[in-house]
Amino acid sequence: MQECVLSTDRRSVRTRTALRHALAREIDATGDLSRVTVTAVTERAGVTRRTFYSHFRDIPDLVRQIEDETLAELHAPLARLAACHLNDLRAALDRGEPAPGAQELLACVRERGDYLRPLLGNGGDPAFAERIKALAHEVIGLRALDGLDLRALGPLFDYYLTFAISAEVGVLLRWLDAGCRESVPTMARLMTALMFVRPGDLYDNPIDLDIPSFALAVMCSKEDN
Repeated sequence: MQECVLSTDRRSVRTRTALRHALAREIDATGDLSRVTVTAVTERAGVTRRTFYSHFRDIPDLVRQIEDETLAELHAPLARLAACHLNDLRAALDRGEPAPGAQELLACVRERGDYLRPLLGNGGDPAFAERIKALAHEVIGLRALDGLDLRALGPLFDYYLTFAISAEVGVLLRWLDAGCRESVPTMARLMTALMFVRPGDLYDNPIDLDIPSFALAVMCSKEDN
């Protein structure tokens, strides 16, 4: 009986995987998720429509479940990256290494690149990237407050977090769209370095700014906008 259940579970996993990959190929073929049909996906996956409907209600349900599963799988490596302490980050940078946990997160993304690229691309689901940003904000937000200079609390911190997450997700999408040409270790180093680039750094003219004092000045400003 147990062997029968395990066999059924394995078939179910194979079927869902086949449908997921078929969806990705159909997005590539049509260039638009809204044009993808159940018939086209099942034909590519080599399964019947009846099999499809035993797992999903329709294409939007297939997409939603794929996204939900992906977000759940990204949560743990994202949490481990967020748990990195500044002293650990500083030590890693001194050794020429990326932020602790960055490679694990990027490896998780790359393993799923065959379907993440079309889903997150121009013809995919534009809301998916926003869901990834929301997950990152949820996981990183509270952790980022730990040890924060109180002068940086308020609008500057809120906008900084939004800025940093949006930037990193944007770079991630660019990497996926290019077919993950850079290796995971290389990309982890690049994405770590990008978080420290100041406007003048690339022009041999760095600009130093006392961020906490600047933030405090903004908070104390009586200027009426």
